[in-house]
Amino acid sequence: MKKIGLVGGTGPESTLMYYKELNSRIDQMTEGRAMPDIVIDSVDFRRAWSYVVDERYDLLTDYLSEKVLNLKKSGAEVISLTAVTMHVVADEICKKTGVGMISIPQAVCREALARGYKTIGLLGTIFTMEKDYMKKAFREAGINVVIPEKEDRELVAKRIYEELEVGVVKESTLKEFQALITKMKENDGIEAVILGCTELPLLLNAENCPVPCLDSVEIHINELIREVNING
Repeated sequence: MKKIGLVGGTGPESTLMYYKELNSRIDQMTEGRAMPDIVIDSVDFRRAWSYVVDERYDLLTDYLSEKVLNLKKSGAEVISLTAVTMHVVADEICKKTGVGMISIPQAVCREALARGYKTIGLLGTIFTMEKDYMKKAFREAGINVVIPEKEDRELVAKRIYEELEVGVVKESTLKEFQALITKMKENDGIEAVILGCTELPLLLNAENCPVPCLDSVEIHINELIREVNING
């Protein structure tokens, strides 16, 4: 079984989900015979986020590349970022380090294609919704990606940063998000919604979402497990 390397800390809550799920699922899949070797290099979330906000992508690339190289030096063979927003510099990290990573956008796009969706909504940080790094793969695959209106984007981003990133889950926020998704379904014809921030599954899931969810954490973890080769 290949050793997993995770660039964690963006944020801590999603990193915990990755660690717990990778261990518990592989333990179950091997019928209690094995758990994965995992190494995590956790970033300073405030520092990384400031680089994103200030659009200092050169500094963000350098910072995350250092983490990726640390993981490689530790023997990790399957390496990934644990946040969608940090994929804004994923291509640059791969070029700088020479390390191929398991991409969240690519994994979610493959799942959307497998389900046959043509029009999907996207929720995430303001950068994930407005920039191109999450949408590009879908556009190239012929899938229309819809984002909320500006006021709604700002609300989603505020709730992610002030609540979900620090592990706060509110019923009032769930109602806001449900109303927003319903509006996108009625106005834009979305067939599903991408939970494009790794903290969003703390709030939304298949049971409470008005349309089917493309849970980026769930999909990404499944992809990592396939790459790990639990029988190898």
